[in-house]
Amino acid sequence: MAIRIVRLGTAKERAEGLRLGTVRLLPRGVKSQDYAKLSYFDVWLPELAPSRALVSYAQAKPWTDTRWAAFTRRYLREMHRPEARRLIALLAALSKQANFSIGCYCESPWRCHRSLLGQLLRDEGGKINLRSAH
Repeated sequence: MAIRIVRLGTAKERAEGLRLGTVRLLPRGVKSQDYAKLSYFDVWLPELAPSRALVSYAQAKPWTDTRWAAFTRRYLREMHRPEARRLIALLAALSKQANFSIGCYCESPWRCHRSLLGQLLRDEGGKINLRSAH
């Protein structure tokens, strides 16, 4: 059992399990009843997404190492809120008993909060499927 880190909107892998959309914004132009059918997500979990202000920051300019470092600090600070910490602990515990995935729309997993969230889950004892960290 483990958590996969995925790009939302990509084909689900065999035995991926439930797909959690850890995004702030819903997919544009997609009806809510089609989110799962189109491989976006089965459950929307915006509580683990960057805040609207941080999403705006991320989309404002191309990434540089300095901007990524600032984004990382801000996102990790947001994930230290009690409600986020509880969800991270829950998902980490569930990863030992079920397969599921977390994802975002970003093309690059390395300049996306999903890589940071994956590390937070791993730090909490979650089992991460590293083969799927794309």
